[in-house]
Amino acid sequence: MFNKVLIANRGEIALRVIRACKELGIKTLAVYSEPDVDSLHVQLADEAICIGPGPSNQSYLKIDRIISAAEVGDCDAIHPGYGFLSENAHFADVCASCNIKFIGPPSSAIRSMGDKNTARATAKRAGMPVTPGSEGIVENEKDALIIARKIGYPVMIKATAGGGGRGMRPAHNDGSLVAGFHAASAEAEKAFGNGSVYIEKLIENPHHIEFQIMADMHGNVVHLGERDCSMQRRNQKIIEETASPIMTAEIRQRMGDDCVRLAKEVGYVGAGTIECLMNDTGDYYFMEMNTRIQVEHCITEEAYGVDLVKEQIKVASGEKLSHWMHNATPKYHAIECRINAEDPFNNFQPSPGKIDLYYAPGGRGVRIDSHAYTGYTVPPYYDSMIAKVIAIGTTRENAIFRMRRALGEYIIRGVKTTIPFQQRIMHDPDFVRGKYHTGFVAKMLDAGQEFKK
Repeated sequence: MFNKVLIANRGEIALRVIRACKELGIKTLAVYSEPDVDSLHVQLADEAICIGPGPSNQSYLKIDRIISAAEVGDCDAIHPGYGFLSENAHFADVCASCNIKFIGPPSSAIRSMGDKNTARATAKRAGMPVTPGSEGIVENEKDALIIARKIGYPVMIKATAGGGGRGMRPAHNDGSLVAGFHAASAEAEKAFGNGSVYIEKLIENPHHIEFQIMADMHGNVVHLGERDCSMQRRNQKIIEETASPIMTAEIRQRMGDDCVRLAKEVGYVGAGTIECLMNDTGDYYFMEMNTRIQVEHCITEEAYGVDLVKEQIKVASGEKLSHWMHNATPKYHAIECRINAEDPFNNFQPSPGKIDLYYAPGGRGVRIDSHAYTGYTVPPYYDSMIAKVIAIGTTRENAIFRMRRALGEYIIRGVKTTIPFQQRIMHDPDFVRGKYHTGFVAKMLDAGQEFKK
């Protein structure tokens, strides 16, 4: 097992990894940007090193500074969390060259699956259905127009290194394609240091279904069921649940087998998520693979009674998958709400600033993953998520009622949050019936149901 792990991330995921390391008896080193000096992950790690100013391209994306911190801190492993460098194959290679273990898949698997365009080709070879799209990276707007006209509008422009909804733009005509092409590329370049994009057919109003994969270095690969991530705003997930309300046992078996076979095909190791689009008739298409732990891994943990981050660390150290991973079965229905520092009364504009009062809900069946606290200042440089609320129940209905209660207890003052919006969704009759899709939130807002001051 590792002696000391550097966490190359920030916020709640950094805190999540620190907690897992503590339970495994592993020392931790946090890296942080100047605005994050007072963040909880900095305060709770055994050691902390500043790696630069606020913008991520001057701190959390600086490979040389992270590696230097690991060497100064005498770390034998690095956990990248999600986002930032978590799906950067070059970073994994640099870690290996410095004799530091990258807690994630091998760089070959990241290149095969982490790059979304290459992943499509790999999935196609492995026999998974994929949506029509470009055969490779689209270099310019002229080529983009040719491809879009060939496969037919609407299409989705996607960054190959994207994640969290960034680097994605839908296009319904030539004009929106050109604008979206440049916007998606610029956004991806800023967020991930890679502005390459590809194009695929946009399947309108599907369910966004993802399967949680866990694999070790000994050829063992399992899946822990699906998560429904269809509740999205601007291509960013805001509510997730497991199990999906539209999933059947037969489709789960088929999709799960496909996902395990694909992970084995690329020699995958560690935690990963294979994402698909699925229509109401049960047809599904491979979309991408996230070669890292997901934001929403928590609901799988709560539903199945496992610890995915500790399992990540164990398999990275060479251990076989724990026996309970092979035999894990869901015991609860779990729902997660991502709490963002945004103003739902003002087109969801980011709301950075100081939190004057913070009170988190509790009670049976409620879990809070957050780095926020009274007096904490939400910086303007990063993703606006400040917390995750996870509620479980023996039935989906019980989980929804528990989430309603938890959101009602959550008090965050000083910054605006998405809590009122998510409360509205928890009471929406169609959501309660499981009758929703990826266009559900946009439809709500277009129908004039957005909040008014």
